Amino acid sequence: MFKEIRNKYIRYSSILLFCIIIFFCALQLNFLWLFGYSPSYKDIKQPTLRVGSELYTSDGKLIGRYYKENRTPVNFNEISPSVIKALVATEDVRFYNHMGIDFRSLLSSGISTATGDKRGASTITQQLAKNLYRTRYNKSQGALSRIPVLRTIVPKLKEWLTAVKLESNYSKNDIITMYLNTVSFGNNAYGIKTASRVYFDKEANQLEVPESALLVGMLKGTTTYNPIRNPQKALERRNVALAQMNKYGYISTAELNAYKNTPIKLKEGRVDEGSDGDSYLRAAVDKYLEKWCKDNGYNLYEDGLKIYTTIDSKLQQYAEEAVADQMKTIQRRFYSVWGNEDPWEDSEKKKVDYPDRAMRNLPIYKVLEKRYPNNPDSVTAWFNKKKKMRIFTWKGDRDTLFSTMDSIRYYGKIMNTGMMTLDPFNGKIKVWVGGIDHKYFKYDHVNQSKRQAGSTFKPFAYLAALESGMSPCDKFTDKPVSIAYQEKGKTEYWEPKNASYSNTYGEMSLRLAMARSVNTITAQVTEKVGWDNVVKWAHECGIDSQLESVPSVSLGPNDVTVFEMVRAYGTFLNGGLKTDPILVEKITDLDDNIIEEFKAKTKRVLTEEISWLMLYMLRGGMEEPGGTSQALWEWDLWKKGNQIGGKTGTSSDYVDAWYMGVTKDLVTGVWVGCDERTAHFKNGETGEGSRTALPIFAKFMEKVYKDPSTGYTLGPFPKAKVKITKEINCPTPRYEVDTTANDSLEVDSTNFEVAPIEEIQPTQNEPVIQKTEEKKTPEPPKQPATQVPLTKKEEREQRRKQRQEEREKKKNSTE
Repeated sequence: MFKEIRNKYIRYSSILLFCIIIFFCALQLNFLWLFGYSPSYKDIKQPTLRVGSELYTSDGKLIGRYYKENRTPVNFNEISPSVIKALVATEDVRFYNHMGIDFRSLLSSGISTATGDKRGASTITQQLAKNLYRTRYNKSQGALSRIPVLRTIVPKLKEWLTAVKLESNYSKNDIITMYLNTVSFGNNAYGIKTASRVYFDKEANQLEVPESALLVGMLKGTTTYNPIRNPQKALERRNVALAQMNKYGYISTAELNAYKNTPIKLKEGRVDEGSDGDSYLRAAVDKYLEKWCKDNGYNLYEDGLKIYTTIDSKLQQYAEEAVADQMKTIQRRFYSVWGNEDPWEDSEKKKVDYPDRAMRNLPIYKVLEKRYPNNPDSVTAWFNKKKKMRIFTWKGDRDTLFSTMDSIRYYGKIMNTGMMTLDPFNGKIKVWVGGIDHKYFKYDHVNQSKRQAGSTFKPFAYLAALESGMSPCDKFTDKPVSIAYQEKGKTEYWEPKNASYSNTYGEMSLRLAMARSVNTITAQVTEKVGWDNVVKWAHECGIDSQLESVPSVSLGPNDVTVFEMVRAYGTFLNGGLKTDPILVEKITDLDDNIIEEFKAKTKRVLTEEISWLMLYMLRGGMEEPGGTSQALWEWDLWKKGNQIGGKTGTSSDYVDAWYMGVTKDLVTGVWVGCDERTAHFKNGETGEGSRTALPIFAKFMEKVYKDPSTGYTLGPFPKAKVKITKEINCPTPRYEVDTTANDSLEVDSTNFEVAPIEEIQPTQNEPVIQKTEEKKTPEPPKQPATQVPLTKKEEREQRRKQRQEEREKKKNSTE
């Protein structure tokens, strides 16, 4: 068709123009995959910034971010005018006069390059195209990128083409705003808002001229002109930017001279980290939303979501404070118990070489074995070589000289914890404490770590008993038992022992037996209802972990998570409705438009009567004499008729310590132990749940109750909403004890076995326990066969009181 054009100059020009059009069409369409990706019209109309997502508590407190590029976009009117002026003067002085390509700058750049002075000619719009669409990344390049010259020319042409598209679709102010939101300022600060916060702790619209010039000057080389690492070069580059502003009339000569003599004044601002989930909560939310993001096509690290968790910031703060306070005490106690002795022992009290095992499990160990074959001394020397290391301590991070083996030994003795609080009525998780310090201990002890539940698992045996028709008043005898079971076709016998290794041989109600955590009675109940049923009801209430159905299942030998235990106990408080806890309440976009709202799923698994009875049973830990929750009396938790149900738990050898606490509003689970299971306390006085995990719960609830703004108040559990058909009127006899006669050195202030009767408030459908009239000289009451014998401590108290009375009588007769 070009032959019809007779004028050869017009014909050749037409051919050239046609070829250029064809070339750019091929470039845009990525013809034969030669050129690589180019942004489409849709990409231009809806540019995507890699904006980090923000994480909030339910009450709107920002607690972290997820990002690959730490960026928070701003609008044009939120940027200081001095930033715009500095950017135009330094990077693209004719920005407001061209259509994306500055041909005048191209010509001068070509001449400069030919004379040996390389000078860039990219406009702000071209740089935006490169930053926004990554035109020079590998995935944006095609087959021609393998050819040396073309690998430079083709991306440049794509930037030209994209720049023209941007200019035709956006105003100059929009383009310069997008540019400032995308560009990197070093120190993992992307965008002008983040940069102004990182370097000057200011908002972008508060930047002054020297500060704006410094940030804009950094764009030439964020490493070379970084004011933190290279302050002198950064100063020089800032002054160049100021000179450009003066050259093009944005500042006067007097202002230039004043600004050039101004020193760099940095003020490092706090920017919430979290790109790698640097807290237990952020990591948990990341995991929680993993499937949702995949199903809905969102990227948590790039799509600028606002994630509102169910966490209450005040409760979370109080929980973290309680954990820190108690764990310091527990760690000191652990060091005191073991002294210079290695704490790693098996169940037979034989020492375990944990450091050697841990060393051999490290990936580097196999590498070193290959590097030093048949030379174990060299491997050992490598692990014992001292080097600078920063370690965790309860007094703050500390720099020290540690070898790898030193580090293994040190961290193998650190006690850790996991804590979660749930509102089971709506399924919202209010507190999530995965450990003592995520920086050093990444493993989350709420939903990742599984540990033996100990006696906190016993309520499921008593639940099975209630479901089978028993009542809280049914009685069993505390006596030695031998339970037969089949294993591999052979009859075996299990003989459980109580924690005290003794038996009272007295009858106890189910409520008292659970309150005192009597192993022999729990074993008898389990045998009667069937251990398969105990497993069944545990699963029904919310335990997902695999449970071995064995005679000892009720004593908690199976590994479970804090998350599962809290969910299961929440079923008792929520009237028999099992609630699947939620950690995220809603998700919005950057403009606060709601993308998704989350509601907890519920399922009825218990009747209202049974669930109320389980709360009544759990309250026995405080209300029954000798209950394992009696240590709670030490804290300020007992006003306005407040009631708390709870269960302590301690696994074999005091490896794992638990406390499950239930109030009228919340369920809280606490686990305490060492990540290395062979490290544990030596006895119950130092390591049982009532002395390690329970105080964390107590300190937490004390803080919550003392802050009216939390909305959680003291008070009794709700009255039963249905008729209670099972017998509950079986009060355990109480014996008045004169505690003033005790030697204070012999009494542990945290071990109260007799609860003040007047503090216990009956609720509807409960018997009112009448307080017997006090006598001046009480005699030991006669015990019918069905009564519970006195504990050793109660007997000791009575004998001491009798001796005191005899001394008083002798003194009076002498007088």
